[in-house]
Amino acid sequence: MSLLHVFGFGLKVRHLLWMLCCWIASTISMNWFIDGEFKGAKTGLLGDSGSKMWFKCWDKISSCGFKIHHNYYQYIGCKRVSKTWWRKLLFSWVIGWTLVSIWIFCYMSSQATEKRKETLASMCDERARMLQDQFNVSMNHIQAMSILISTFHHGKSPSAIDQRTFARYTERTAFERPLTSGVAYAVRVLHSEREQFEKQQGWTIKRMDTLEQNPVHKDDYNPDLLEPSPIQEEYAPVIFAQDIISHVVSIDVLSGKEDRENVLRARKSGKGVLTAPFRLLKTNRLGVILTFAVYKRDLPSNATPNERIQATDGYLGGVFDIESLVEKLLQQLASKQKILVNVLDTTNQSHPISMYGTNASDDGLEHVSHLNFGDPFRKHEMRCRFKQKPPWPWLAINTSIGFLLIALLLGHIFHATVNRIAKVEDDCHKMMELKKQAEAADVAKSQFLATVSHEIRTPMNGVLGMLHMLMDTDLDVTQLDYVTTAQASGKALVALINEVLDQAKIESGKLELEEVQFDLQAVLDDVLSLFSGKSQDKGVELAVYISDRVPEMLIGDPGRFRQIITNLMGNSIKFTEKGHILVTVHLVEEVIDSIEVETESSTKNTLSGFPIADGRESWKGFRNFNQEGSARSFSDSINLIVSVEDTGEGIPLEAQSRVFTPFMQVGPSISRTHGGTGIGLSISKCLVGLMKGEIGFVSIPKIGSTFSFTAVFTSGCSSAKEYKSQKINNQSNSVCSEFDGVRALVIDPKPVRAKVSRYHIQRLGIHVEVVSDWKQGLSSLIRANNAIHMVLIEQEVWDRDLNSSALFINNLKKIDNGASLNVFLLSNSISSSRANTTPSICNLTVIPKPLRASMIAASLQRALGVGNKGNPRNGELPSLSLQNLLLGRKILIVDDNNVNLKVAAGALKKYGADVVTATRGIEAIELLTPPHQFDACFMDIQMPEMDGFEATSRIRDMEQNINNRIQFGELSLETYNNVTNWHVPIVAMTADVIQATHEACLRCGMDGYVSKPFEAEQLYREVSRFFH
Repeated sequence: MSLLHVFGFGLKVRHLLWMLCCWIASTISMNWFIDGEFKGAKTGLLGDSGSKMWFKCWDKISSCGFKIHHNYYQYIGCKRVSKTWWRKLLFSWVIGWTLVSIWIFCYMSSQATEKRKETLASMCDERARMLQDQFNVSMNHIQAMSILISTFHHGKSPSAIDQRTFARYTERTAFERPLTSGVAYAVRVLHSEREQFEKQQGWTIKRMDTLEQNPVHKDDYNPDLLEPSPIQEEYAPVIFAQDIISHVVSIDVLSGKEDRENVLRARKSGKGVLTAPFRLLKTNRLGVILTFAVYKRDLPSNATPNERIQATDGYLGGVFDIESLVEKLLQQLASKQKILVNVLDTTNQSHPISMYGTNASDDGLEHVSHLNFGDPFRKHEMRCRFKQKPPWPWLAINTSIGFLLIALLLGHIFHATVNRIAKVEDDCHKMMELKKQAEAADVAKSQFLATVSHEIRTPMNGVLGMLHMLMDTDLDVTQLDYVTTAQASGKALVALINEVLDQAKIESGKLELEEVQFDLQAVLDDVLSLFSGKSQDKGVELAVYISDRVPEMLIGDPGRFRQIITNLMGNSIKFTEKGHILVTVHLVEEVIDSIEVETESSTKNTLSGFPIADGRESWKGFRNFNQEGSARSFSDSINLIVSVEDTGEGIPLEAQSRVFTPFMQVGPSISRTHGGTGIGLSISKCLVGLMKGEIGFVSIPKIGSTFSFTAVFTSGCSSAKEYKSQKINNQSNSVCSEFDGVRALVIDPKPVRAKVSRYHIQRLGIHVEVVSDWKQGLSSLIRANNAIHMVLIEQEVWDRDLNSSALFINNLKKIDNGASLNVFLLSNSISSSRANTTPSICNLTVIPKPLRASMIAASLQRALGVGNKGNPRNGELPSLSLQNLLLGRKILIVDDNNVNLKVAAGALKKYGADVVTATRGIEAIELLTPPHQFDACFMDIQMPEMDGFEATSRIRDMEQNINNRIQFGELSLETYNNVTNWHVPIVAMTADVIQATHEACLRCGMDGYVSKPFEAEQLYREVSRFFH
């Protein structure tokens, strides 16, 4: 096989390895990230926000990798590539691996060089450190000798030291000065004392400068031949010297240039100073002298330089033979890999003085270690180099060549393999094309479903609207029953269409959430009102409990949140024939610590007393419960957990795995028995995901089910202080002022049910006390001493024993001394409560369940005779309120559909409005051109020729132009009915729930949005913003 073929195999290796990497990455992303095994671990490390950022990055990397692989396959891996390109790629493969091998060689060579540098630095620093340490030892001993001379020579009379004593002492203590060649002491002699000093010593003070100018060999040196020192102010003749340097006795150190500078600096600074390297007398070897000044004993420690000069008695110097001393040190540190050492005096950086060593070397590496000999004026350093050249980098050579050979060998091995997988590549390409076609068909199906559902919804709006108008006519009982049945069937069909639309939005990726402020309690009260009739018919107790720590005002999508609760409660109502359905709302941080707490009574201490499925089992899989410190004491982000528990049939174990699968029912008979399409829970799961939450459930057959989900909202207040004040203000504003200071007693033996009753009654500002039986109730009333204004009795307590109930009522009359104490009965069924409350016992006021603040307030107001009994609460809007707003108002309705036009006109005329209709946007512009008499306009969005958005934009431009001209006096104010600011409220109305959004309406200048057919609550909410 030719070399070109071998290189061709190598290039194919890249293709094969890239395919393998893409396959492995796809497998990891599918199995780990989608199934959540790896996701859970990442969440614990990165937090929720960090985990999502990682997943987004991974998605981008995976998509980019797939595109690169697809393009590589399409243009390089397939058979359509020309031979010219193939040869170029082969050449690139060889060049690339050659460059990689060169890089490996260079890298490993540089690593070997760096290691050699580190070894040299370590050896050099070790030698410099030892030389410096030994020098410091010698310097300290010389300084100690200066103190000894000051004490025993100058401090005693006569002196206790002479030349013989000094020589013997210095000889015996030479081991303490390992680097000194000798020690000498020069006394300070003034010129006036010279003659007497020379007579006393018996020799003449000799000069040194002639020796510096004309150095002599050690064999020719004779001190007696030296010239006397010239006349000067003071002298420093050596009087004591170690035997090895005794030839310096009688020499004046002040007569030499180097020594003079050294002596003057030493006595001025009070520290040891060094000379520059010079040739020593007699030995003619390079050395330095360390000098210490000897002072009088009474010199203070903080003396000034002048005081030091005056107190100087002499100078003690230590001679260091640098060459011999460094040589001894290097012999002590002999190693296998020897190095060359140079010691230099670098006081003058431009002309350093070599103190030891030679400059010859075969290696270019050099390391410099700085030396500190105690004299800040003198700078010294040690320079080290290897004696031998570095060896050849055989490891780097072998490794780089090995990599190149392995690359070529792999190319040879995989060449045959790449040829064999060509067919697999073609099949993969066909599969990808089929996959794209399937995805395109799925998107087309979703779009078709959305369009058809919208077209079905439009005539259904007309049907429902006409039925609603028909119900307002005079009908007999049979006709009213027919119309009611038809309207219920139509609403069920609209609900089904809405679910299909939601599913289409989910599949097409167009489902988005709103960000508006809403009242959580009002939303849940609306849902309770929706199912209250069904729960009372079945005798199932329905209740809602919201924790006190949950803010009342949140920012999110109330409609979608209501849809989730409605789906879950609707399923519970379907499958529950006895017991209760309880909705609870808490903050995640409230319940996060209760997951591992297991109590035997947790499933029995329930609202109705029936056992339930413990919803905490479903919390363990939630991300928020697996992250430590995920919950904060207060933040703009509000993480809620909502649970819906029931005591219904439960879900069979074999069907629990497909609960959230679209269009899947638990069994084939479910849809026939209870109805439904099986997509409610699937949509709820998607909505929970959009709210950054999770959903799960626990179900026990024949016991019941508990569905729980989390959702993230934003707090309606910006700070903790505002949050606290909001809680107080909302609580005070949401109840009637007439209940301030009212106290109530609740008699209920079940703690959970009593807790729910207390929650709803306290929402009215009433102080509530709870007892479990008649006896405790009487005791509380006696202790209160007429401070309790009302008693609320649970129907279960009342029905248990009517005789005890009658006895309790009689005792109440005795306690009140004839005063009227209001007694209320909390009942699930009004008919059963009326049957069990006979007038002979007392006249009880029945409060029907499910409990809501509006229902309780209305019952209490009727019983106490306070407040406005007709005041609507929580969406209960009587026709009178709308009639008061719309009576006499002139309203324009614009719609191209005659049926919808009749429905809208009939709905508004029902409330007393004067309605004018138009079928085109151009007509609306003509009718709303100022001046006009219209109070509002309801405009359809989708119309031929000109849609509602464009018509509204033109109307707003026209109004703005007229307002500006009136403001600048171009138009007469009387001509335009004395109105300075023309702005007619325009409310959008449409059945298109996909494209016509609230935001789009506001952008074009509309003031509100209502869906067809009109609902009283929605109509009142929009109209009340403009009419007062």
